[in-house]
Amino acid sequence: MNGNSTVPVVVEPGGDQVVAHVGLHALGAFADRLRVGDTLSAGILVPGERAPLHDRGKVLTQAMLMLAGGGEACADIEHLRAQGSLFGSVASDSTLYRAFRAIDPATLARLWEAMAEVRTKVWRRSSATTGTAPVVLDIDASLHQIHSENKEEAAPNYKGGYGFHPIYCFADATGETLGVLLRPGNAGANTIADHVTVLDQAIGQLPSEVAAGHRPGDDPALVRRAVRVRTDSAGCTDFVWRCRARNVGFAVVARSNSQVHAAISRVHFDADAWRPALRQDGDERPGAAVAELTDLVDLTDWPDGTRLIVRREPLHPGAQGSLFPSATYRYWGHYTDVTDGDPVALDVAMRAHAHVEDNIRRLKDSGAQRFPFTDIDANRGWLAVVCFADSLVRWFQLLCLTGPLAAAEPKTLRWTLWHTPARLVRRARRRVVRILDGWPTAGDLLAPTSGSRSSPDRRPHPQKPASRSRRTPRHDSNRPLDPQRRHQRSRPTAERRLRCSTPFNKRRSGPVPDIS
Repeated sequence: MNGNSTVPVVVEPGGDQVVAHVGLHALGAFADRLRVGDTLSAGILVPGERAPLHDRGKVLTQAMLMLAGGGEACADIEHLRAQGSLFGSVASDSTLYRAFRAIDPATLARLWEAMAEVRTKVWRRSSATTGTAPVVLDIDASLHQIHSENKEEAAPNYKGGYGFHPIYCFADATGETLGVLLRPGNAGANTIADHVTVLDQAIGQLPSEVAAGHRPGDDPALVRRAVRVRTDSAGCTDFVWRCRARNVGFAVVARSNSQVHAAISRVHFDADAWRPALRQDGDERPGAAVAELTDLVDLTDWPDGTRLIVRREPLHPGAQGSLFPSATYRYWGHYTDVTDGDPVALDVAMRAHAHVEDNIRRLKDSGAQRFPFTDIDANRGWLAVVCFADSLVRWFQLLCLTGPLAAAEPKTLRWTLWHTPARLVRRARRRVVRILDGWPTAGDLLAPTSGSRSSPDRRPHPQKPASRSRRTPRHDSNRPLDPQRRHQRSRPTAERRLRCSTPFNKRRSGPVPDIS
């Protein structure tokens, strides 16, 4: 029996031609194809007369790679700095610290605009965002615990913790963050102004052909593609009227009140009013049913066309609050202004709002759980770069990966892709990275790096004219050689034979005698 988990080795310093983080290099090359660094640089004003040694757009892009790899502080950039053969000149942790401290509100707004330009390229390429289907946005807030009282605007929250309470807006099709507002921990969950702020941020991040007609006061005739927003019960306020002013559809979780109680009590025992509910995959959910109660409630305070959809499911231990007191079922509903949808299909679409929890969890696993600065502007910049890094990873998954890795969590990507080891060799004046034999995801990493799935901004390089080499024949390759001259280059002339056979000091300078 052998209980050893490792093979005995001798560990010594001084290794070379070995690199790690090959997957992060592929992610960085993908960002370079999208011109992320150059686009961010255009939004950062350089103070003084001389440009910094490290381009700030490049510094923020490398910070995204650090966050994708699991970094949680500026000091983690040193792991990329040690791999200069892959990432070139990497800024130090102090340079990265100064770069974040220099992000003020105006610079942060320009950085978001720069990412919107890159997002337009990706969305026009991905099948998940093209077409005519409505663009669905998800708004939700989350508590971020901070274990320090020195953070500016950090405050206690309603759950007894301490930290921040940011509110996010995500694109459901891709999971990327389109808007975020970093708020104190005691910020309200039902604040209409905060919901409107992140909604406007998200609309500003959409491509121009999608955002047309969805700004405040726009004519509905300008709308080229529908946009809908989903929120929990925090959006069950005048926020729906702000959505209508932007020609944006809504679906908000219903709150419990006397009208809803009375409507449910009327159909509680009416089997004909309920239809079987469906799962996200289209199969029936055992015991669950859906009913529309629009005609049983007063919706005069809601925008025209608002409907109330209610779903019930068997009560289970640990279930959350219900719209109607019952010992058998748990009732849950939502308001929506979609006028032509089937109630069961609308219920399925609203249930997909749960994706927002996955998106927030992914951000917290990629650096959003740590705010390394005391200044609030720097922490806002940190959270924005975390969102940028998450978007970059999502774009890489959409355009370059297939199978399980296309929807993998950050931890899975780190273990299987980002931290892939390899050997670095030089061949024909080129750096060649040879992935470790037997690495489980070597094929997934080779596909995007070999160019089999081209990036959105990839253009063919211009072909250089072929230079004439010694082995290139000077005659036209399409014209056959003259039979009399076929062996002229290979057979030496009489003059050459004589000169080669005569010693150098006895060669005559006059004409060569005829030896034929």
